[in-house]
Amino acid sequence: MHEPSLVMFAVFVAITLIVTVWASGSTTTRKGFYTAHRRIGGIQNGWAITGDYLSAASFLGITGLIAFYGFDGFMYSVGWLVAYLAVLFLVAEPLRNAGKYTMADLISFRLRGRTVRALAGVSTLAITLFYMIAQMVGSGLIVSWLIPQVPEWLAIGIVGMLMVIYVSFGGMLATTWVQIIKAGLLLITAAVLTVLVLSRFGFSLTHFLHAASAVPTGTGVTNLLAPGLMFHGTQGAWNMISLGLALVLGTAGLPHILMRFFTVPSAKAARTSVAWAMVLVGLFYLATSFIGLGAATLVGQQHIGQRMYAGQAIEYIAKHASEAHALNSQLAHNGFIVPVLNNNLAAPLLAGELGGSLLSSFVAAVAFAAIIAVVAGLAITASSAFAHDIWFNLVRDGEGDEREHLFIARATAVVVGVLAVMLSIALRTYNVAFLVGLAFAVAASANVPVILLALSWRRFSRGGAIAGMLCGLGVSLAAILTSPIVLGAHAIFPLENPGIISIPAGFLGAFAGSLIWPDAEAEALFDRLRVRAATGLGAEV
Repeated sequence: MHEPSLVMFAVFVAITLIVTVWASGSTTTRKGFYTAHRRIGGIQNGWAITGDYLSAASFLGITGLIAFYGFDGFMYSVGWLVAYLAVLFLVAEPLRNAGKYTMADLISFRLRGRTVRALAGVSTLAITLFYMIAQMVGSGLIVSWLIPQVPEWLAIGIVGMLMVIYVSFGGMLATTWVQIIKAGLLLITAAVLTVLVLSRFGFSLTHFLHAASAVPTGTGVTNLLAPGLMFHGTQGAWNMISLGLALVLGTAGLPHILMRFFTVPSAKAARTSVAWAMVLVGLFYLATSFIGLGAATLVGQQHIGQRMYAGQAIEYIAKHASEAHALNSQLAHNGFIVPVLNNNLAAPLLAGELGGSLLSSFVAAVAFAAIIAVVAGLAITASSAFAHDIWFNLVRDGEGDEREHLFIARATAVVVGVLAVMLSIALRTYNVAFLVGLAFAVAASANVPVILLALSWRRFSRGGAIAGMLCGLGVSLAAILTSPIVLGAHAIFPLENPGIISIPAGFLGAFAGSLIWPDAEAEALFDRLRVRAATGLGAEV
C-alpha cells in the first residue's frame, strides 16, 4: 500500500507546487496576494468555496460519525448544507460590495476605531486556528494509517510546511486553484465510493437501508437509522440544538469563507459562486450518508481504527497483557488487531474494502489534498487578518509600503503554521468534525452578530461591536474550557458545543453595548453602508 500512496501524494504535491510557481508572479501587491486581483469568476469561486468548505472534517469526520452514530451523525451534513442559505441571503452580496480584504473592513466601514478592528482581527485568528487544528489532525491520521513508519507529528509537520509554501509564494491565486483541483477530486471520489457501496447491495436502496438498520457492533446490533445514538440522555436534545445553531450560523462568520467573496469582480459573481457551492456541497453531503453507512455495514464498526498486523500486533499484545485474550482473538480471526477504534478512518477503510489498496491509497491521497487546500485557505486568512487589520491599520497606522505589508503577511503564515502544528500534535486524538464544530461555534458567536447588526441596525455602535465580539468570543471559549471535552466528568458547562449560550451572548452583548454607548458617527454612516452594500456603488474593483 505504501508505494501507490506515496506516488499519489507526490503527484498531487507536484501539481500544486507547479500551480504555486505559476501563481507567484501575481503576488507582488496586496491586492494580488489577498484577492487574486478580484479576477476569479463566479463559477470558479463556487468550486473554490466548495474546496475550501469540504474539509477533513467533512470527508473523514462526518463519514466517521455517520458510521458510528448514523442519523445523529448526519445532522452535521444537514447543518453545514443549510448554513449556505444564511451565507447566500445575508452576507455574500453586502460583503463583496462593502469589504476590501478582510471581514474587519466591512465592520469598520461604519464602526470606525482601532479597538473594533483589533478585536475583529483577533477573532479571525482564533477561529482560523481552531479550524486549522482539525485539518492537521486529519492529515496525521491519514498519513500514519497508510505509512505506519511515519508518525502523526511528522505528517502534521509536512502539511504545515506545504501550507506555508503555498501561501507565501502563491497567495490567493495559488490557493484558489489548489482548492478547485481538490474539490473536483473530492466529488469524484465521493461519487465513486457511493456507486461502489450501492453495487454491494445490488443497487437496491431498500437492501442498503435494511443493512444499516441492523449493524453488528461486536457486542450486539445497532440501528443506525434511528435517532439518539449520539444525542441522548438528559442533555441530548440540548446538545443537538446547540450544535445545530453553531453549524447553521457559523458558516456566515467563517473568515476564510467570507474572504473568498473579495476575489470576485462583482456582487453578481458572489451570488453565482454561492449558488454553485450550494449545489456541489449538497451533492457531496448526500454522498457522505452512503459512505458512512457503507463503512458501518461493509467494514464493521469494530474494525474501524488503526490496524496492526503480524509482528507489530504481537508486540502490542505483549505490552498489554490485560487485553491479550480479546486481541489474540482478533488477530486469529481477522489477521490484524484494532486496539483503539477511530471513526476518522471510516472512509479510507471503506475504500480498501471496496477497491483494495489502490482505491484506498487514492482516497487517502484525496483526503490529504483536501486537508492541504483548506489549510492553505485558512493560512492566507490568518495572514491577512494580522498583516492588514493589526499590523498595517493599527501598529503602522495605515503607513508602510507593499513590500513591508507582504513581508508581514508571509511571516504571519510561518508563525501561524508553527503554532497550528504544535497545537495539532497536542490535540490529535479528537474527532476532526467535532473540532471544526467548535470553530463554527466561535464564528457564530463572535462574528455573525456583529456582521448582521452592522448591516441592519442603525443604532448599532462601536461599543456594541466591541461588547458583542467580547461576549461571543469570551463565552464560547469559556464554555469550551469548562465543558465535558476538557474537564470530563467534572465539567461545569454540561454541553459539548457552546452555541446555545454563546450565540445569544454575542447578540445580547451587541445590543446592550449599543444602547449604553451610542455612536452618532456610526448612525450617520448607516445609510451610506446600506447603499453601498445593496448597489456596489463605490465598491473595490
